Formats: sequence, structure tokens, C-alpha cells
Amino acid sequence: MTFWFLLLLGLATYLMVQRSAANITRTPIWLLWLVLMTPALLLTGWTLRYGIKQPPPSALIIWSSIVCILLYWLLFQWGRTTPTDKQTEPQAPTSPVIHPTAEPVPVRPIEPTEESQLRNCFPWSVYYIQNIEYRPQAIICRGQLRTTPNQAYQRIKANIEVEFGDRFLVIFQEGINGKPFFVLVPNTQAAKDNNRNQTEQLTRPGLALLLLAATLVTTTLVGARIAGVDITKLESDPTLLLQGLPYAIGLITILGIHELGHYLTARFYKIRSTLPYFIPMPFFLGTFGAFIQMRSPVPNRKALFDVSIAGPIAGFIATLPLLMWGLAHSNIVPLTEKNGILNPDALNPKYSILLALLSKIALGSQLNAQSAIDLHPLAVAGFLGLIVTALNLMPVGQLDGGHIVHAMFGQRTAIMIGQVARLLLLLLSLVQSEFFVWAIILLFLPLIDEPALNDVSELDNKRDILGLIAMGLLIIIVLPLPQAIANLLQI
Repeated sequence: MTFWFLLLLGLATYLMVQRSAANITRTPIWLLWLVLMTPALLLTGWTLRYGIKQPPPSALIIWSSIVCILLYWLLFQWGRTTPTDKQTEPQAPTSPVIHPTAEPVPVRPIEPTEESQLRNCFPWSVYYIQNIEYRPQAIICRGQLRTTPNQAYQRIKANIEVEFGDRFLVIFQEGINGKPFFVLVPNTQAAKDNNRNQTEQLTRPGLALLLLAATLVTTTLVGARIAGVDITKLESDPTLLLQGLPYAIGLITILGIHELGHYLTARFYKIRSTLPYFIPMPFFLGTFGAFIQMRSPVPNRKALFDVSIAGPIAGFIATLPLLMWGLAHSNIVPLTEKNGILNPDALNPKYSILLALLSKIALGSQLNAQSAIDLHPLAVAGFLGLIVTALNLMPVGQLDGGHIVHAMFGQRTAIMIGQVARLLLLLLSLVQSEFFVWAIILLFLPLIDEPALNDVSELDNKRDILGLIAMGLLIIIVLPLPQAIANLLQI
């Protein structure tokens, strides 16, 4: 089993490195792959030498991961190639946020007189334009930035709107060579945005309520099973179904507040978006979650950060009181070999630093080193809220965490962070096998997300600190409780 897991991990890591690094660094792919695989090889060697009953020391996992990540970054930067036209091809024109329809819309050619007008939109004291490139779906304007990114974007955007109206979306992107460039993309949403009925079509409150009602039914059925109700007896006594309501209402509240955080923040920034839609599922958790869709571009990295972090923070705040109440009303059971992170009847809280701390606060001296927790249905919903928060905060691509690190560090650095995060989750799955499926899913998620219109202006210090706190929250949810802290807490 260890051999096949290591083989699968090695193949997945090699494909990940080849896809994301082969075209932008001269460092041999096999060397980058070997550096990334070193922690896994060390853990495998330890398991083969001492067996699974003696877990590897935390220092081995932590320090080997840190050293290899730093070495990978150094080797990657050492061999980084100079930018080419292919590498600096703007991503915004093909972004689904900018083009919500599947069919590409050709650029309307601008006349020579219009090119002169376009050049006049770039004052030399703001952005000294050097050349204009025409692409099938974009006009790329390259030059030298002479003021702050935010001032340059606002000034040039205003000039282009004066000359061309709402004909183009104006995008400001980072360049590999450190020189940001402007991209003009046909504004296919302009006519739709001017249609008042479009907002009514977009929100569809009837559909949102219908999906919410269906999800309430499916989660109540699952909640009844979690509460120990014999489903076959529901026909004779339908009131037994009420025992599933604590789980259903708790989970829907957490997921709904998470998505409302996204929705209300998007509305604040005047980003067109749908209402939160729940996905009912008659088995497993009773729902596959909830989502909103944004149908217009994000104006800047500040808005991207705020919309992305609002969901996890709101969901986490809703999760805490529900989880604490549920834990306080849960039962203590003996610790056995059947304990697991996905076993609500005998959950070992030490699988998560945060869960262990909250469990100790809620249960006090009842919880000790030989104890597991038989979760109350509301505690199950709260625990799932923690998992949802952690999964959304993963700094990869289209996930909330991917948007957050993009807003904090820029898109190119966010791609590297996402690649490292996928590897670390694979390594964590060696210790907690429950993460293996999610780690494999992350390998197939694209590392690139949609850029904001102004994707150059950086965040302020307050948002940077909040983003780091969010990443810290992710760490204390997914990492197991260190034995030293467990001894201190007597659990």
C-alpha cells in the first residue's frame, strides 16, 4: 500500500511541476521534483523502518517541508527564464469573469484615427506608452509606469471612457518583467448591464428558495440518521424526523452565512452576482454546499480580497457558537482504533489543533487522553463548518484562499503558493489519510484564477494582516495537535 501511494504521489507531483514550471524555468524538472518529494521519501523511510505504530516526530515533518520549500523556491528562481511574448500573453481576455458566455467575441478593429485617440489616453506623466499590440480578443498597451498603479489606472480608465464610452473593459495586469501593462477587452456585458430586467433574471429568488427548501429536507433526513433515528419508522411516526433539524438548521446556517458574506460584499462593490444557491443531496452530508456566481469583473485587488475573505470569516464566526454548544452537549466515549476525523460517533479531537482546543474548553476535565467524542448532531454541523472553512481557505486557484493570496501577493506569486499548498496537503495525507481525496482534487484545480480589472495596485497593511490571520486559521484547523500541547492540556 505504501509503495502504490508513493508512486501515485510521485506521478502527481511530477505532472504538477511539469505543467506549472517547465515553461518558465531552466532548472531541470527532475531536480525540482526530487526536492518536492524529499519529505514524502523521508516519511516513507521512517514508516518502513519503524512501522505505522510509531509516528514520525513533528520536527521531521515540519523542518523537512520548510527546507524543501525554500530550496524549491531558490532553484526555481535561479533558473527562471526571461519573459517572452507567449509568457506575457494577457489572461484577462479569456477569463470567464470577463467573458461569461462561451463564444469568443471578435475585437472591433479601431481606425487609425482611433489609435491616435487611444494613445492620447495615456499621459506621459502617468503611463508613458511605448507600443500597442493587436490580438484576436484584446488590444495590449505596453509602456512605463510613472506614478502609483492606482492613480494610473483611474486616470487612464477615465480617459478611455471619455473617448470610447463603454466599448472596452480596461484591465491593468502585472508583467513578468516587472512592467505592468494595460489590456483593452470588448465589453460584451455593457448592453446587458443597461437592461433593468437583467438584475431580476440574475437573482432568481424563486429558484434560490426552492433549492433552500429541498436542501432543508435532505439535510433533515441525514440529520435524523446522525441522531440515531431508524428511517424505516418514519412512516409510523413522522415526528422522529424533527430530531434531524438541529443538524440541518446548523449546517444550512453556516453555509448560508458563508455565501451571504460573499454576496453582500460583492453587492457593496457593485459586482453583479447571483443569490446563494444550495445544492441538495439525499445522502452523505445532505448537501453539496452552496455557491454564488459573480457575473461582472472584480474592479481591483482590494475588492477581490474583501469578497473572498468575507465568506470564510462570516462562516467561521457562525460556526463557533454552534460548535461550542454542540460539543458541550456531546458525549464522551472511550478512545478505540475506530476513531477518525470522519467518525462522528467516536471523533478524536486531536486530529485538529483548533478542534482539540475548543473541545477542551467545552468539555473540560471530562476530556482526557483516553477519550473520544460522540458528537451531538449540532456539533457535527459545526465540525463540518470548520472543514468547509479550511477547504475554502486552501490557497489554490479559484478557491477563496487562492483569491486571497492572489490579492495579497499578485497572481504570479499566488500560482507558486498554490503549487506548494497542493504538495503540503499531499504530505499531510500521509499522516491523515482522510485528506488524500481532497489532495487529489486540488491537483486538478487550475492554479490561475481570474485577475481583477486593476490587478496591480497592492493591498493596505490591515488587509495583509487579515489575510495572514486567515492562513493561520487554515493551519490550526488542518494540522493535528502536537503531542507537547496535548500533554499540557491533558488530552
